[in-house]
Amino acid sequence: MSPKLVLVEPAGPLNVGSVARLCRSYGIEELRLVAPRCDPLGDEARLMAVKGLPLLQRARLFPTLAAALADCGRVVATSGRPEGEPLPLEDPDDALAWLLAGDPVLPSALVFGREDRGLSNDELLQAGRLLQVPTPTPHGSLNLSHAVAVVLHDLHRLDRQAPAPAVAAASQAPCPRGVLEAMLSDAEELLLEVGFLLPHTAHARMAKLRALLQRGQVSAPEVALLRGLVCQLRWASRRPFPSSQDH
Repeated sequence: MSPKLVLVEPAGPLNVGSVARLCRSYGIEELRLVAPRCDPLGDEARLMAVKGLPLLQRARLFPTLAAALADCGRVVATSGRPEGEPLPLEDPDDALAWLLAGDPVLPSALVFGREDRGLSNDELLQAGRLLQVPTPTPHGSLNLSHAVAVVLHDLHRLDRQAPAPAVAAASQAPCPRGVLEAMLSDAEELLLEVGFLLPHTAHARMAKLRALLQRGQVSAPEVALLRGLVCQLRWASRRPFPSSQDH
């Protein structure tokens, strides 16, 4: 399953159209727009979309980033700021490999911010990983559609190299109840520490997962969601990650 591509408050219709064309070229099946500040179906956007026009026409609109990510497990956000990030910046290969390693049943997302000011700290904290496209100069901020092109190219390259059958088999492996209980306890402890930094959806997910576990009904996608939430919380709290054998 290809990740959802999310644009937060895009202001340039030419950029929106270009991104739709890129999505079509790289096999991205869904474009999500958060409170766009332009007409995403205007003449300029349509002109740039070319064969990506059908994808642009069915793009989903959301009022907030939290709403756009509500059904997603692993999320990678992009940032062009040189410092002051709420989470560590990663090399694109590392962040995108993590995205590709998620449960194939559960939606994932790539998030790009506003052309003029990117993503806020609150929005960045809704991701499990942050990446920055490296440039050789200190003035290397890229145009929105150019940044999308670079990231989708890297994603496609890594996806071709990934051992898909092994990833799929691992994602279907059963998760013992004791491990689930440990992850839930870990997440609940972390929520008390840094939960104020996260959207209300994180707290709602925790309550739902706890109720499902008590009834013995946690599905494979929900296990992946819990792992993603623990990962997100550990980034926010700067705690080290447990080994893959533990979780």
